[in-house]
This record gives sequence, structure tokens and C-alpha cells, in this order.
Amino acid sequence: MDIEDFPYHLYLVTDERACLGRDFFWVVEEALKGGVDIIQLREKELSTPEFIEKALRLNEICSKYEVPLIVNDNVEVAKAAKATGLHIGQKDEEMQQVKKILGSDFPVGLSLENESELTKAGSQFAWYFGVSPIFTTPTKEDTYTEWGLEGLSRLHQLTSKPLVAIGNIKISNAEMVMRAGADCLAVVSGICSAKSPGKAAEEFKKEIEKSKS
Repeated sequence: MDIEDFPYHLYLVTDERACLGRDFFWVVEEALKGGVDIIQLREKELSTPEFIEKALRLNEICSKYEVPLIVNDNVEVAKAAKATGLHIGQKDEEMQQVKKILGSDFPVGLSLENESELTKAGSQFAWYFGVSPIFTTPTKEDTYTEWGLEGLSRLHQLTSKPLVAIGNIKISNAEMVMRAGADCLAVVSGICSAKSPGKAAEEFKKEIEKSKS
């Protein structure tokens, strides 16, 4: 994969709890059928062996739909599961260290929580920036300042990197977030908790398409 290549528009960030007791893999596969085109496996509570096992199983499903799997915050899991990429936050392992372990060409996305982080050492190696949060959200309790549409728009003027918007992204605000400068929308509960994850993904894709017209 060319590290500069990021043709994705609907990014599912998984959350087992947001699946509301339903089978995790069923929820993800329905979302894939609905049009999700990149998936991040986020697990904060599993042991590394359990995380690897889940990632391997999910990667099989993603491969069936030719959709890349991104692992959140765990270099060992990304390597063991042969994931397409890794996503790291500002408080996780340093970008340079991650690249040293996984290789300079391994795609690594990086969270941005404020503009000053744009010039932080290593940020130039990011595959994309996860702009977090656009709007405050209960699924992301460790962030303090929301970007809002104005902040997203300003960031779009400051970088040529793809911008993945995350944080309370809903079908009702999807189009405006894309128009404000997002290249891709990252959704958690809007798909994982939806009655029909597949239909929710379809609706998000419709709003994304509207933003391009």
C-alpha cells in the first residue's frame, strides 16, 4: 500500500459495548455490507493474546470485503494480526518508535487534539490525522477540547494530510462535517448501536456523497 493513498470515506471504530449485547462480528460485517470502507479495532480491556485473536478473526472478515483493518494503540497486535495499519494517540508510543518496529512504510494514523500537535516531532510521518473530537462525546472521555466545524475547517487549511473526523458524528451532521474539511468520517455508536448497522452505514455514505455535490 502506498502510504500516501487514503481513498476511504467511512471509518468504523469498533466498540464492543456499543454493540448492545449483539454479536460483535455480526455488527461489523453488517456495517461492511452497508459501505464501511475502513475499520479500526479498538480494545482497551483485552489482554494482548485476546486482542490478537480478535484482530485475526476480524481481519479475515475485512479481507473478504477488501477493507483495511487498523489496530488501535498496540504495535504487537498490529504486527501479529498482519493489520493494514496502526492508529496511535498523542499519549501512546512515539511515532518514530512505532515506525522503527513496524517499518517506515507501515501506515500509521495519528490523533490530533489541538493545532499545536500538528508540528510535534513525528507528525509528518502520519498516514492521516484523526481529528478528535469534532464534538464532545461520551465514548472519548480523555479529551478536553472539541474542534467544532470551525476548528476542522482551519486545520484543513493548515495540512494536506487526510483528515478523519471523529467525535459524535451522526447521520444528521455528517454532510456538514465533510463540507467543513473532513476527508473521512469515523463513527462509533452511530453504527455499532444502530438497530441496523448496515442501513446506518448506507445512510452515512449517502450523506458523504451529498457533501461532494
